[in-house]
Amino acid sequence: MSTPFDYAPAPESRSILDLKPSYGLFIGGEFVDGHGSSFKTISPATEEVLAEVAEASDADVDAAVKAARRAYTRVWSRMPGSERAKYLYRIARIIQERGRELAVLESLDNGKPIKESRDVDIPIVAAHFFYYAGWADKLEHSGFGWTPFGVAGQIIPWNFPLLMLAWKIAPALACGNTVVLKPAETTPLTALLFAEICQQADLPAGVVNIVTGAGGTGQAIVGHGDVDKVAFTGSTEVGKAIARAVAGTTKKVTLELGGKAANIVFEDAPIDQAVEGIVNGIFFNQGHVCCAGSRLLVQESVADELLARLKRRMGTLRVGDPLDKNTDVGAINSAEQLARIRELSDIGEQEGAGRWSPPCDLPDRGFWFPPTIFTGVSQAHRIAREEIFGPVLSVLTFRTPSEAVEKANNTPYGLSAGVWTDKGSLILHMAGALKAGVVWANTFNKFDPTSPFGGYKESGQGREGGRHGLSAYLEGGDL
Repeated sequence: MSTPFDYAPAPESRSILDLKPSYGLFIGGEFVDGHGSSFKTISPATEEVLAEVAEASDADVDAAVKAARRAYTRVWSRMPGSERAKYLYRIARIIQERGRELAVLESLDNGKPIKESRDVDIPIVAAHFFYYAGWADKLEHSGFGWTPFGVAGQIIPWNFPLLMLAWKIAPALACGNTVVLKPAETTPLTALLFAEICQQADLPAGVVNIVTGAGGTGQAIVGHGDVDKVAFTGSTEVGKAIARAVAGTTKKVTLELGGKAANIVFEDAPIDQAVEGIVNGIFFNQGHVCCAGSRLLVQESVADELLARLKRRMGTLRVGDPLDKNTDVGAINSAEQLARIRELSDIGEQEGAGRWSPPCDLPDRGFWFPPTIFTGVSQAHRIAREEIFGPVLSVLTFRTPSEAVEKANNTPYGLSAGVWTDKGSLILHMAGALKAGVVWANTFNKFDPTSPFGGYKESGQGREGGRHGLSAYLEGGDL
């Protein structure tokens, strides 16, 4: 992409990785061959095959659940919280020690820029294990009880593979549960490396089990009769299917689903700061973020100035090799996701919205989409209603705070929102009026393990992170 600077490539070396040609399942503390078929995981930046990965069958899932049940009954639930904490602390320290290796593998398998996996994802992953290690011997003070459910079945998405694993596994283990986790089909490698970390930490066999596969593997976990708790992060469509599947059973469920967040800029906002927040809100991780600020609401009086500065800033973004330390926007995770982004973007043009992307030379191989904004968008446009899950921003304008609230809340989602203004009273007013689980003020996409995260309406149910994240894994802990 055009830039005032002539950067030389600064690729991170892959030599730190010990990639195996094939991977099995992690069940009962050991890597085992699956009884199903296998699938290839590829680098979305080059379409290079990285490894062959086992696809867990129903029998494999059953074996994993049985291993988790044995570990729960015989070891983990009987272990004092102070002892469980030692394992979580050990895992956190190993993650820090192997942080570079994890970051390179995450960017290689996912497509996200190395500076994001290195400086954002991996530090927060370690922080979650440190944080919940601190809770393991203090559960009686949580307000949610101290009795674990038992076996937790956990299904995570491809946009933050290792971070979503940490969000799920750390609180579950701290509360005394054992885990059967399925990573996304397109990004299984860091979960399998985490399995090695569990071995390195001498975690008791069966406490954590990793079964790889596609939707059928996830269905086997959700439908297994000896799974006590289901935790899912992913699309609203799949979340609804899971809710239907567990209805009428004793299973507990938490769902963190889609979003269509409004990033609202008032006329008194610090414009340059807001522009940085907008860029971070929608182009971070290629827009593969459930809480991405994909709807920009700008007060009419500053709309022209803000858009001019935003376009200038977008012109400095570098799209390319995820392992290059200079890259700002990496590869789209899969061909399927790229097709979805292209389809909705083309529909945006057909609906009459103005489409703009800065000049951008995309690589010849891999899955790529340039940072894109649409202006002249109305509430009726599909690009303003549907989750695109890519580097695409829809821009709407408003005149008054009440109009901003009405437009922001005019969505089936309710995961997050951003407010940019110099007035503290307006921030408080908007935070109370917006129907969103998280409202950021003069910033966006800020996460901390001590702070709960979750949504309303079709964005899911339950909270992850913070003290409230314990409620998902303790009897009597429903919020």
